[in-house]
Amino acid sequence: MEYKAYTIHNFRSIPQLSILSEQELFEIEVVSQILPFKTNSYVVDELIKWDNVPEDPLFILTFPQRGMLIPEHFDIIATLLKNKADKKEISKAANEIRMQLNPHPAGQLELNVPQVSGDKLTGVQHKYLETVLFFPSQGQTCHAYCTFCFRWPQFTGIDSLKFASKETELLVKYLKSQPKASNILFTGGDPLVMSAKLLGSYIEPMLQDDLPHLETIRIGTKALSYWPYKFFADKDSEDLLEIFSKVGKSGKHLSIMAHFNHPRELKTRAVKKAIAAIRSTGAEIRTQSPILRHINDDPKLWISMWKKQVNLGCIPYYMFVARDTGAQHYFNVSLDEAVDTFRKAYSKVSGVCRTVRGPSMSAAPGKVQIIGTIDMNEEKLFLLQFLQARNPEWVNKPFFAKYNPDAVWLNDLEPALGEDKFFWEDEYNSLYDLKHEELYPNIED
Repeated sequence: MEYKAYTIHNFRSIPQLSILSEQELFEIEVVSQILPFKTNSYVVDELIKWDNVPEDPLFILTFPQRGMLIPEHFDIIATLLKNKADKKEISKAANEIRMQLNPHPAGQLELNVPQVSGDKLTGVQHKYLETVLFFPSQGQTCHAYCTFCFRWPQFTGIDSLKFASKETELLVKYLKSQPKASNILFTGGDPLVMSAKLLGSYIEPMLQDDLPHLETIRIGTKALSYWPYKFFADKDSEDLLEIFSKVGKSGKHLSIMAHFNHPRELKTRAVKKAIAAIRSTGAEIRTQSPILRHINDDPKLWISMWKKQVNLGCIPYYMFVARDTGAQHYFNVSLDEAVDTFRKAYSKVSGVCRTVRGPSMSAAPGKVQIIGTIDMNEEKLFLLQFLQARNPEWVNKPFFAKYNPDAVWLNDLEPALGEDKFFWEDEYNSLYDLKHEELYPNIED
């Protein structure tokens, strides 16, 4: 299949969009000034059911919708476009709106970025002791952009909002200084937009250097869903698979962290062939997705996804809650709904699918799982726990919050049972009082 990318500049050339009205096309253009838009020929031709557009979930997943902006923000940009304002004026207004959409949730800039020789490693995040995130600069785009993506600032062209680095040498130096960091996650964007040669230039130093504590290399990607031909039909597919094989042969584990948001993404011949190609290298594929209104807020869809993933040899990993950034208001479901959907789906699959965890909020203190609701002392409560946390001692310690049927995120919850704060709050808040060098001791050259 020939790869063709579509952005805001050429999307009107997509033949299937002729079914939309001029107003609907204009709305895509308006929202795309704020939330970046990109798709490709595979998504357009093989994933979207055009006879169900604009309600089709794969269309909503990749084509911006009017409701993804609040009316005030939509009207500002729509007026500028209708008045044929110049690009600078539109860009200025768009950037002002973007800064109101919580572009860096969960303390990413303040708490996650380490330093070497006094300089912040702007392409690295280190939130959890065991896991270092790396953002290779050439991998900070995607084959298509998900409209819910919490990494949307990576694609706006605003340098101050980006995480990116080419400094492999500094990354290796930092990893050497962190003996408890057992795995590294290449993320983005999507690292698998890079050529095999470029990807190898980042991964191979991890295999050659003296990093005995580094046990697992992970690659976060949507390529299996949005361009599966990457793994068996591109000109460097064989080279890519060879890199995957090298990781295993070096004694380290490779895990592909694949994002699938709807069962249809798992049904094409191309994705099945791609999954088989990856698994032939010895790599594992773990799957994850947030629960999203308009896309997959139905337990039947999750049952179908988890079963299909296991049948194809993948490992269901996480159900997340839509993060508090970008178009969260459009996609979020209440925590109560998320728990109910997870429970109904989880109860209808076999044990081989029950590797999945959730629903989980990737919040600033850590990954908080909503276990469910419980009645205690004639009061309805949420029961929660950390699956991962800034302090590992917080993990698996149950805690309670007052039941709030409208809660969609951690900051919508209040402590219960007479407590005025959650058990972790004082320690977490103290992080903001520390200087950067106390959070991340300076690693000297």
